[in-house]
Amino acid sequence: MSDTNSPAAGPPRAEPRLTSLSHGGGCGCKIAPGVLGDILRRQAPMIVPPQLMVGIETADDAAVWRLDDRQALVATTDFFMPIVDDPADFGAIAATNAISDVYAMGARPLLALAIVGMPIGVLGPETIASILRGGQQACARAGIPVAGGHSIDSVEPIYGLAVIGIGHPDRIRRNRDAREGDVLVLGKGLGVGIYSAALKKDRLDAEGYRHMLGATTRLNTPGPLLAEIDEVHAITDVTGFGLLGHALELCRGAGLGASIRADAVPLLPGVRELAAAGLLTGASGRNWNSYGDEVDLDSADPLARSLLTDPQTAGGLLVSCAPDALPRVLDVFRAQGFDDAAAIGEMHAGPARVHVV
Repeated sequence: MSDTNSPAAGPPRAEPRLTSLSHGGGCGCKIAPGVLGDILRRQAPMIVPPQLMVGIETADDAAVWRLDDRQALVATTDFFMPIVDDPADFGAIAATNAISDVYAMGARPLLALAIVGMPIGVLGPETIASILRGGQQACARAGIPVAGGHSIDSVEPIYGLAVIGIGHPDRIRRNRDAREGDVLVLGKGLGVGIYSAALKKDRLDAEGYRHMLGATTRLNTPGPLLAEIDEVHAITDVTGFGLLGHALELCRGAGLGASIRADAVPLLPGVRELAAAGLLTGASGRNWNSYGDEVDLDSADPLARSLLTDPQTAGGLLVSCAPDALPRVLDVFRAQGFDDAAAIGEMHAGPARVHVV
């Protein structure tokens, strides 16, 4: 057996950048909404037990199973390929993103199971272990354990979680219960996909990376607190389909239209300049091609389409609430450290379309 420390063995082989191993990073590698919808329409009808409060019927963030009059179990899974090159950061972002689906239902996470697919032989054990540690650290911040999981040898690196949560059946917030006249509030600035495009092209500076990491590892803890407000009618989180795609899910579920003011939508620092330089993801174009015919884009902002279709990873909560609840909703966000949270539009009567002004 050769001595790997001897000169004959040569220097240790450098590992490739994580983002170079994936054809799409973060939630930008989700199947385009139009394609996904076509796939789901081809599925046979399923049995729907009375305990299943939320299933696949409205593209909600998680499944919900009523245990009794006081408890409902919330279950979700989310995983993707690297959006950044640092292994621990990748793990933390992926875990934060998966846990967000529980918060978006107005519930609290209980435990997680790891989903791991790694190109063994391309990435070394320490790199893979660092990814898992990053995920464990995010779970620790959420107060939950990684209680198990499953791993495979795959061509591209994949990491994520299945997450179980708990909530009160009366406090579960679905994406179909928005009401006419509701105000729309977005909890985080947009631009994660644009940041990731800049990163892959070595155009994201250290400050931009810090903002990207701060946004994508901030747990959406306001979710269950917002669900305690009766006038908060619907909650979802903005991820791979962009703000417009997830706003359309609210519209379709409720049978209403929505208006979004492009100049009111918060953006992460420097994102507008990066977008103006053409640093966009392919997923942004796929998103628009999937649902652009359901959007009336009247904004004078030439970058509005690119910004509002930008795929978010661990994006902000999108909340539909009565106008008189808006101060309380913003107070919850602010108290949890979400200073970018802003009212961005309204729900109104009409066909399930989004009007951007």
